[in-house]
Amino acid sequence: MAKKQSILGRIGQLTRANINSLLDKAEDPEKMLDQLVRDYTSSIAEAEEAVAQTIGNLRLAEADHAEDISAAQEWGNKALAASQKADSLRSSGTAAEADKFDALAKIALSKQIGYENEAKTAAPQIASQNEVVEKLKTGLITMKGKLEELQTKRDQLVARSKTAEAQNTVHDAIKSIDVLDPTSEVSRFEEKVRREEAKVAGKSELAASSLDAQFEELEGDSSSAEIEARLSELKSGGAAAISPPSE
Repeated sequence: MAKKQSILGRIGQLTRANINSLLDKAEDPEKMLDQLVRDYTSSIAEAEEAVAQTIGNLRLAEADHAEDISAAQEWGNKALAASQKADSLRSSGTAAEADKFDALAKIALSKQIGYENEAKTAAPQIASQNEVVEKLKTGLITMKGKLEELQTKRDQLVARSKTAEAQNTVHDAIKSIDVLDPTSEVSRFEEKVRREEAKVAGKSELAASSLDAQFEELEGDSSSAEIEARLSELKSGGAAAISPPSE
């Protein structure tokens, strides 16, 4: 009986084990949960076999107890029959024969007392075993409920783990997009285009400045030619013509 109870105690320890700690150390939590379910299922099967054996032994003890009670009653009836036969023989004057039946009655009573004692000794043990068996049955029902709870928890944790893994994948993808933002590449290209446009504008401005300088030089050359012409005219004795101011 102690062995059967130790099996249930061992399974109880398995139920109360720090599953979270085991899962944290596991490389693959899903495989760890599956192994835990298999171990628990195997332990329950072992407990069921032990409890079934205990119940079988109890039923044998109950059958023996019933046989003891029946045998005690049977030997009591034999003792009564032998005693009545002895009384009848003694009444008829055959005392010797009567003594023989009284002796048989005593033997029958001895047998009756023996079976009664066996029945009395077994009764409390059977009652105690019945209580233990009921507790074992209740324990098995509880453990099967825990197994269903464990299986449900396993499915939930696996689903949550896969969801978290998927979310991590999405977050990692988003993070990589943030690091390698394609719009930043466009911005750099836009900046390059702006620099090219600025370069073109600078060249245009430079070209315009050069053209203005050429016209100014041309105008300067024209003024010098007029001065030379007037100087030549003075030297030849002519008066320098004064052009009227323009209105």
